[in-house]
Amino acid sequence: MSASAMRPGRFRHLAAIDWSGAAGERHAGIAVALCRAGDAAPELVRPAHRWSRAEVRDWLAHDLPDATLVGMDLGISLPFADEGAFFPGWGDSPTDAPALWALIEQICQHEPHFGVSAFVDHDQLSTYFRRHGGREGAAFGGGRGRMRVAELAQQRMGCQPTSNFNLVGAAQVGKSSLSGMRVLHELRGHLPVWPVDPLPAHGSVACEIYTTIAAMAGGRSAGRSKIRQGAELDAALAALGSGPARHEGPIDDHRTDAILTAAWLRTVAHDPALWEPDGLTPDIARTEGWTFGAR
Repeated sequence: MSASAMRPGRFRHLAAIDWSGAAGERHAGIAVALCRAGDAAPELVRPAHRWSRAEVRDWLAHDLPDATLVGMDLGISLPFADEGAFFPGWGDSPTDAPALWALIEQICQHEPHFGVSAFVDHDQLSTYFRRHGGREGAAFGGGRGRMRVAELAQQRMGCQPTSNFNLVGAAQVGKSSLSGMRVLHELRGHLPVWPVDPLPAHGSVACEIYTTIAAMAGGRSAGRSKIRQGAELDAALAALGSGPARHEGPIDDHRTDAILTAAWLRTVAHDPALWEPDGLTPDIARTEGWTFGAR
């Protein structure tokens, strides 16, 4: 990372995307929030709109404001460091994150809406996943499943991450992460993804976020990270030095996750320590990636 990459004002806009891996085209679980430097509360992008994943891809490719740090609430890769491979024992296992994204796209290219069922049901690859119906592959590893180095860092912070190889349960993020990797593959060459790509000195960049980290910075506990009332959102925003969003009454946690995390990114985006966390080696960067804010 160059010193110029973290100069004051490097990012003029901050965005956060709450993602979804649910089946179908449009999803209530996708929310996009955006803010500028200053202290005004982040605003929802197309607040009355039900986003599709393809529309988010198009927004990132064509409508992202200049010099935006955009956090995406999904895992940008799979565990690698623990076994020296994404899929140990499989001769075609990719060697880095972009190759993994390309493999997912190759297998799922005919599946609409960035679906990934063909990948997780693949004859060879399904053995690495825990799927619905009690179908746990022999290579899943048991327990909570394999974790990335960044997820172990999240755990030390008090978060409760789940393995991206786990596709079962309310807390699972496997399918949303895999669908997001298809989107990242399509954005290759349009939007750098830190730390798989080096942090550029200029322009926009995407990173992985975990909204619980932002909520904890806003005064919430990991177990109470979800906010569903406008007054609670404003209290958390105030803890981050942000003005109020002024949403009255109930509000879904997908929107609050996006709004609060965009405000958090604004407070921490220029902290060099978060771009050079302990545990982030060049090999981890190119294979597993990292969660911004984990340390």
